[in-house]
This record gives sequence, structure tokens and C-alpha cells, in this order.
Amino acid sequence: MRFGAVIKSMTGFGKAEELTRDYKIAVEIRSVNHRYFDLNVKMPKRFSKFEADIRKLVKEYVQRGKIDLSIVYESYTDTCSNLILNEDILDQYIAHAGHIEKKYGIKGELNMSSLLRFPEVITVSNSEETAEHIWMHMREFIVKALEEFVAARDLEGAHLHKDISDKLESLLKTTAEIEERVPFVMERYHNKLKDKISSLLDGVDIDESRIITEVAIYADKISIDEELVRLKSHIKGVKKELELGDNIGRKIDFILQELNREANTILSKSDDMEISNRALELKTCIEKIREQIQNIE
Repeated sequence: MRFGAVIKSMTGFGKAEELTRDYKIAVEIRSVNHRYFDLNVKMPKRFSKFEADIRKLVKEYVQRGKIDLSIVYESYTDTCSNLILNEDILDQYIAHAGHIEKKYGIKGELNMSSLLRFPEVITVSNSEETAEHIWMHMREFIVKALEEFVAARDLEGAHLHKDISDKLESLLKTTAEIEERVPFVMERYHNKLKDKISSLLDGVDIDESRIITEVAIYADKISIDEELVRLKSHIKGVKKELELGDNIGRKIDFILQELNREANTILSKSDDMEISNRALELKTCIEKIREQIQNIE
């Protein structure tokens, strides 16, 4: 089920693999939240020359997130490999061994078996033609894995869209409850002030206009009309960004900061328990939405 435009979660997983008598190819891609595009590629060393192409390919599908891409390739019939003896490295091993024996008096014997086990003494070289051919085939599997990965992010994004939309409706409902409460607070203050003056004057007629003036001063002091207007405007702004659904995470996060500021102002101005509780509900709901937004690309 889709809710408006598609938003993408930064959490996802995709894979593609093939196993034949001649080779095995396996590609896996997964991601978690991250402020920027952060790609880590793990693959056989022989294909490292294609890393720039891989990064460019992944960026066509992903804008943000910490992404781990794993590529496994095993050939069962690769006859185009050559063993290369790295004589320079071998010479250095032998020279260092002689130096250690001479300087420190440590005796030891070097033989063929031990020399061939030293790192980089013998390496495997594959022909460029073979590597290029394998890469073209491997690229198809990277694309398949990316398509599955994006589909998973889209599905999770749809769930996020629904959850955030529900929370925005909750914010609107709580804002309306605060708005409905304001006239009651004014009336309560009016009656409280009137009763207090009556008790002080002890039967003397009360100047109602003076009471009205005092109530007006109080109303101006605790007025949250502008905050309520901005709350509704910001909620509308978040809804609009959700419908646009393209690289909206940072934009919505900024609007939520503004929403939280308005809720804090209402809380600081209020001397009514009901309004204070509703303002706290606003802050809690806003924070929940912010947690969800962190997962949107």
C-alpha cells in the first residue's frame, strides 16, 4: 500500500547470486542511517580497478546512508591465471634475514618452502581481458541486488510514511485541544479575579471595566495564539514534504525543530495544567517523529 509519494528508508537489504559449474557470484548490499553517502565496498582484489564504477553505479540508486556492499566471485575453471614470482620482495626477505642473523646472532635456515609462504612472494595475475569480461557479468548482479535493495527501502518508506502521517494527525488533534482550552482559562481567570476583588472590597460595587482590563493584560501575557498558528502551519509543511517524497529527511528535521520550539513556548507560557500536559504530549510526539525522520533518505 502506498501513501502519497514514495519516501525511502535508509535501512534496506538486497542480494543477487548465481552458482554454476564454472563460477559463483554473490552480491549483498545493506544500509543503515547516516547523514551522508558513505559506501564501503568489499570485493576481490582483482576487481579493485572497478571500484569507481561501482560507486558511480550505487549513487544512481542511493542518496544517503551508510552502505556496505559485498561482492564474492569464485571461478572453478579460470585458466587465464599466471603465477608471478616477485623477485624484489624475495630479495628483501633474504637480505633482512641475513641482517638479523649478523646483527643479533640469531641462527636459522631459509628453505624453499618457507620462502614461498612469505606474503606477496608469489601472486596470481589474471589477464585484463578476463577481468573485464567477469566485471560486465558481475555488474548485472550488482544492479539486481540494488533493485531489490531499493524495493526494500521503498516498502519500509511506505510504513514510515503511514506512521508519520498518523503522528501528524495526533499533533493536530492535540493542538486543537489546546486551542479549545484557552477560552476556559480566560474565563477561569476572570472569575478568580472577580472573586478576589469582591472579597477585598467586601460588598462594594466592582468596576467591571477594570476587571476586563486586567483580564486583557493577563490574556496578552499568556497568549499562545501565534504559537498555535505556527504549529498548524509547520504540521502542514511536514505533510507537504511527505507528499513530495524526494530527499526530504533534512528538510522535515528542520521543520520539526521549529515545531518543538513552539511547543516549548506554549509550555513556558502556560499556568494551566491541562494545556501544559498537552504541550508535553506535543513534544513527545514531535520527538517520536524526529526519530522516524532520521531513517528517511
